[in-house]
Amino acid sequence: MHELPHTVFLLCGALAVSAVARRFGAPAPLLLVVVGLAVSYLPGVPDYRIEPDVVLLLVLPPLLYSAALNSSTTGIRANLRPIGLLAVGLVLLSSVSCGLVAWWLLPDLALGPALVLGAVIAPPDAVAATAIGRRLGLPRRIMTVLSGESLVNDATALTAYRVAVAAVVGAGYTVLGGIGVFLLAALGGLAVGLLVGVLVHRIRRLLRDELMESAVGLVVPFAAYLFAEHVHASGVLAVVVAGLYLGHRAPVSDPATRLQDRAVWNAVDTLLEAVVFALIGLQLSAVVRGVGHDLAPLVLTGIAVTATAVLTRAAWVFATLHLPGRRGPDPPPWQWAAVVSWAGMRGVVSLAAAAGIPVLTEAGTPFPHRSDVQFLALFVTLATLLLHGSTLPWLIRRLDVRGREDYTDALAEAQAQHTAARAAEQRLEELLAEQPVGEQVAEALRGSIRQRSDQAWERLGRSTEELGESPTAAYRRLRAEVLAAERAVFIRFRDERRIDDEVLRRVLHDLDLEELALRRD
Repeated sequence: MHELPHTVFLLCGALAVSAVARRFGAPAPLLLVVVGLAVSYLPGVPDYRIEPDVVLLLVLPPLLYSAALNSSTTGIRANLRPIGLLAVGLVLLSSVSCGLVAWWLLPDLALGPALVLGAVIAPPDAVAATAIGRRLGLPRRIMTVLSGESLVNDATALTAYRVAVAAVVGAGYTVLGGIGVFLLAALGGLAVGLLVGVLVHRIRRLLRDELMESAVGLVVPFAAYLFAEHVHASGVLAVVVAGLYLGHRAPVSDPATRLQDRAVWNAVDTLLEAVVFALIGLQLSAVVRGVGHDLAPLVLTGIAVTATAVLTRAAWVFATLHLPGRRGPDPPPWQWAAVVSWAGMRGVVSLAAAAGIPVLTEAGTPFPHRSDVQFLALFVTLATLLLHGSTLPWLIRRLDVRGREDYTDALAEAQAQHTAARAAEQRLEELLAEQPVGEQVAEALRGSIRQRSDQAWERLGRSTEELGESPTAAYRRLRAEVLAAERAVFIRFRDERRIDDEVLRRVLHDLDLEELALRRD
């Protein structure tokens, strides 16, 4: 209970820094890490240690689940090859290459702990990279590849980490045994995630209550993770598969549930991401004190391991981009590969895995060089976050890697909206023939259908050239002003005690929904 005030201070401080970053358009993850580093050395600041069980159960599953819900299943399927090469092939290569470099540079470091280090720092965390990419308008395919990589690479790295740790503590696997563990974790995670997704989708369809559906959705990532881990499968992969399945099924769910889920998970993401990056910076002073000897060799090794991780990613991305057997159009330009290769920031999963290294082996002896591995994991995490986070925006602008999907999206939307309007008009006429209503009502319904079709074509026109304020834009602007006037009257009536707060909330709910619809670009 005595740690509760520290937790509250952490939450409030992280959100305050995030708010400042969003206000001034700065990368929030980078600013949170820098502020955390500075605060960790202030007198009186407690040691904020990353608890691996808390991160791997309470932080990682909801973040991955939310990302999977908002991911494009069709986009991931279309880019399955590059995502697989990054999330599996690159992670395993980085584990070995970084581990071997650390083993070579530190004479006292055995190969086993060095490979544990390699597995710990292998998976990039794409949260910071995708945040920067969204802000700067990266092409959708790059965003899909980075997001897909971040959804799967943690499962690969944590499985390799388990095998390496087991080998060091004396409960190791043979090479074939390690491959078997990896396949069991992957296939089991896929099966568990699909099972959870199907069951939850059917349960939510039976509930038909948006509050209960959202409540069930909040439990899904934790249930999928625990169930998978219980059967020795990959909890991370189970969460991702469940999220992808439910996200793909979301369009057929209740509209109120979709709106509520989006708001809930956006808030959860904002809070957890702020805390995660603040904690990364706050680790420094405690980890440095835990080393207990000269830091110079570790710092030099950290620089070399960081360089190895960066160069390995760049070499892998450029080498695999032009492998034979690739389906589809010509490979993307080298500028895209440069951006993907420079988006290799490490994150909280690496620190959680390092913190979870056992203290003792099966023989009862201390885990060799545990504090050194933790220091190097933190060094590489901070180095990649600061290096890539501060230079990735410059690289994107310098190479002019921007999305060009605006016109294509607008055209596709306009065509789909036109077809949908024709279907809506046909269905409306059928209903009017079956059950006639007043002409005023019928004409209002026809007008709403035409308006939705027209505004899609107007967006298409504005995407090709600036045509000034469109009729729909003018309608939205004026309607927003009218809604504000209505809202002010209801609030005044509440203040004058002419209506109750419950009446006000009910009316504001309807006005807010209409205003949110008007804000759509």
